[in-house]
Amino acid sequence: MATVAERLGVEPARLWLGSVLALLAALIGGSLVFPRAVYDGFVWHYFWGPVQADANAAVCAIREGGTTRYLYDSAACSAAAEPVAYPGYTLVSEVGYVVVLLIALAGVVFLLQRLEIGSDRSLFFSLLPFVFFGGALRVVEDVTDAPTESVITYPLNTLLISPIIYFTVFAVTLLALLASVTLERKRVVERYTSPLVGIGCAVLVTTLAFLLWSAVVPGGPGTFYPQVLVVILAGATALAGLVWWLLERYAPAVNAGTGRIGAVVIWGHAVDGVANVVGLDWMVALGAGTNLVPKHPVNRFIVDVTASTLPASVLAITGDTWPFLVVKLVAATLVVWLFDEQIFEESPQYTILLLVAILAVGLGPGTRDMLRATFGV
Repeated sequence: MATVAERLGVEPARLWLGSVLALLAALIGGSLVFPRAVYDGFVWHYFWGPVQADANAAVCAIREGGTTRYLYDSAACSAAAEPVAYPGYTLVSEVGYVVVLLIALAGVVFLLQRLEIGSDRSLFFSLLPFVFFGGALRVVEDVTDAPTESVITYPLNTLLISPIIYFTVFAVTLLALLASVTLERKRVVERYTSPLVGIGCAVLVTTLAFLLWSAVVPGGPGTFYPQVLVVILAGATALAGLVWWLLERYAPAVNAGTGRIGAVVIWGHAVDGVANVVGLDWMVALGAGTNLVPKHPVNRFIVDVTASTLPASVLAITGDTWPFLVVKLVAATLVVWLFDEQIFEESPQYTILLLVAILAVGLGPGTRDMLRATFGV
């Protein structure tokens, strides 16, 4: 059966570019023609408004007569007329991010095909430092959130807040990839993956160094709880190792297609799950300050359901976040199961990038939550 591109007689890359431009034109045009409905009620309400509220350390932001005001009182936010934007994610924004992610992945696939790279699995592991970097970079904004301590202020700090940070990290990664390929084509290096890993590690180490400095400098905005980092990494590694051993022994078909990539994906989501359990329930027990609060709608939903279902005597022992860890491990395992060897053979570049994205939606937030707990923010 012919594809849409074949039936229209258009190259897939051109069809993708035309579709993206058409969507942008519709969104920008709608915002200009119907600013209250399209921009205020959708774009600002679910995407840009939460970023502005977060960047200005406000409880919420409201949109009135085409202008934005920031409120710092919960009661005032509750009484305000819509649209009202709160820092963090909503179900609408998360769905929107997934759509943008899939569109971006398709565009990157076309780029990789043009560059004739990315068909082997080494690209996945080469991009791993950038996944850690994205989570760590978000914590930079967390530790500089207090107005009296801000090193990065509004509007520059919006580059470090979702969803803008996705574009920031994407731009850094893309530039690193293009630079690495250029070095390979000029025969400076044998394989583009070597400088790509090096650049990823460099930006990650720089970001971690800033976070550590913020924790140890006198009067700095952060603290440092190394025990939290050790517990999260050890717990995630132990659980991911157990899941992988069970799969290898009793259901080897699950990871037959992905191999070591599947192990990394499961581990990345285990980090996210354990970081939430430790950060939301066990900070006090570890002597690491107060417990954190969930940042994502899914986290909050699971925590609320668990808290309302289990008796207080049980919650006092187990906490109310552990089901999120179970969900993450089960979901990651099911996703790994979908990637058989045939998928890699039919579309290797798209498969590799999709697995990177699946890892990123677990390890990226997991890294942020882990470092937030480690540095007490």
